[in-house]
Amino acid sequence: MSGERTRRRLSTQERREQLLSVGAKLFAEDPYGDVWIEQVAEIAGVSRGLLYHYFPTKRDFFAAVVQRESARMLRLTAAVPGVPVREQLGAGLDTFLEYVATHAQGFRAFHRAESAGDPAVRTVYREGLAAHEEQILAALAADPRMADRLPEPAALRLAVRGWLAFLVAVCLDWLDAPELSRAQVRDLCARALLGALDA
Repeated sequence: MSGERTRRRLSTQERREQLLSVGAKLFAEDPYGDVWIEQVAEIAGVSRGLLYHYFPTKRDFFAAVVQRESARMLRLTAAVPGVPVREQLGAGLDTFLEYVATHAQGFRAFHRAESAGDPAVRTVYREGLAAHEEQILAALAADPRMADRLPEPAALRLAVRGWLAFLVAVCLDWLDAPELSRAQVRDLCARALLGALDA
């Protein structure tokens, strides 16, 4: 019997996920301009040609990293229909902070997209943020208990957009210097949103 180890061939989706995971790590650690496709291929153990088969350009690759993280965050933070926003806010933030802690590289990579210098990548990032904003606004609009307490639409949109910026800043700082517990960060962010809405 041969001692040679056989390696299972990755499916197309598994290979794509592997490459995106490597990309998330590199883009989280270094600015967009400092990451080279050759690095990604080397770390993933694939040829540069194979990587280009999946992602024709570096822009396409980074945009795919950003889109993956955005979709993941949207799935994790989706509101539960019929449950009042105030009742699910703490649990939703717990889930989100768990994602931030366990996918720190992807979270950092996602939020580095704004400074990538590439208009197409920035567009993907901003579309992701807009989707988060719309998800929160839809959850608030669907909650009859919040209807009479919300500010007028323009002010509400601005409050949600500002809160998302606050949430991101807090989470990035928490990853770099975790002086507060997850529960403390959760409560801080929950109070900030409710305060903005009540105002």
